[in-house]
Amino acid sequence: MITAMDTTIPTTEPQTPHDSSFMQLIWLASPALPIGGFSYSECLEAAVDSARVATESGAAEWLLEQLHLCLARSDLAVVAQAVPAWQRADYPRLAELNAWVLQTRESSELRGQTEQMGRSLLEWLRNHTTARAEQINILAACQPTYPVAFALAAGACQAPLRDCLLTYAFGWAENMVQAAIKSVPLGQSAGQRILSALTAAIPAAVDHALSLTDSERQAFSPMLAILSAQHEVQYSRLFRS
Repeated sequence: MITAMDTTIPTTEPQTPHDSSFMQLIWLASPALPIGGFSYSECLEAAVDSARVATESGAAEWLLEQLHLCLARSDLAVVAQAVPAWQRADYPRLAELNAWVLQTRESSELRGQTEQMGRSLLEWLRNHTTARAEQINILAACQPTYPVAFALAAGACQAPLRDCLLTYAFGWAENMVQAAIKSVPLGQSAGQRILSALTAAIPAAVDHALSLTDSERQAFSPMLAILSAQHEVQYSRLFRS
């Protein structure tokens, strides 16, 4: 004989502030976030075209060096300083950081990337509930770059600063691995191995970014600048940078 099933929904503990901020950070790291990150390779496609990257190991080495030499010393360092600036409403400081990002992009493609992703994240924030209207208006007025816009989105989650940087770096890593899979090309298993290597290296890159002062922050990556200029006139390409 069939007996009635117990359909009582189990009770759960109420959501904590930590749960909420953690879920918001996962959301910001998702490749599905509609900011267009998937459309950029940050010169990896040009490196593949010029045979500088041709294998799984070559792609992993390239991205690990980019993480430590570029991302940790520039974008992550900006996020590390912009999050507390948003939280204390230090708008002159935010304008200074935003201007630094714009001024240190060494090609029109790389500058266009940070501007487009910054604008897209701004529009996402307009339809979200984390940032205040005043903050969104300040961001809109300063030609927002992606690191500064991300700092507002992450800082508004009230998550620890280090977690905000880990989120930024992991989101970057996922997008770049997908670019490698498409452009080298590589299989999904190879992509997961590269992502594993990047994930293991991200905490040290974040700690380095957190330690940098204004005078130590820098965006000196001449090979990326050269490859970006070459990518602008590359005959066939999948990505916008």
